[in-house]
This record gives sequence, C-alpha cells and structure tokens, in this order.
Amino acid sequence: MANSDVSSKRITGTGSLSVGPARIRQVQVKTASGTPRFTVTDGNGGSTVLDLDFNASDSHSVNIPADGIRVSDIYVSAFTNITAATVFYN
Repeated sequence: MANSDVSSKRITGTGSLSVGPARIRQVQVKTASGTPRFTVTDGNGGSTVLDLDFNASDSHSVNIPADGIRVSDIYVSAFTNITAATVFYN
C-alpha cells in the first residue's frame, strides 16, 4: 500500500514548484541540444539535493529510490538546455 498519493507538476524553467514539504519520487525530462542539466535544491538557496546531466535531444526518466528525496520545497535552480520537465512528488 502506498504511503500517500503522488502528485506531479510540469515545469518549463527555474523556480519554486510551490508545493511545500515534499518527497521527490521521479523526474521526467525532455532535453534540447547542448549539455542539458537539471538541478534541484532544498528550497530557494538551500543545499543541492539532485544534480543531473543528460544526453541532448532525448527524453529521460529518473526514478528516486526508497522514499525519495525529502525537501522543504522543490526548487529547480538549473534548467539548462531542457524543453520541459515533470516532477513527481508526494
């Protein structure tokens, strides 16, 4: 049985997802050309909790193991050469 319902939010740039305390469970990313990078911090100015580099011009799905990454707020601080991303959290 699941601990709680999973929600998702699609983003197209940096900034807060404004979801409050959450556990990041999965990230799906559609990359463009160049050197795509996706970085999440624990709130604005917090410590880096997820820092991913991707291949260009592809779709990627990253599953977070166990109970996910706990943050006070999901803040995307780097969104480089990425078309869009969807973050799954609970």
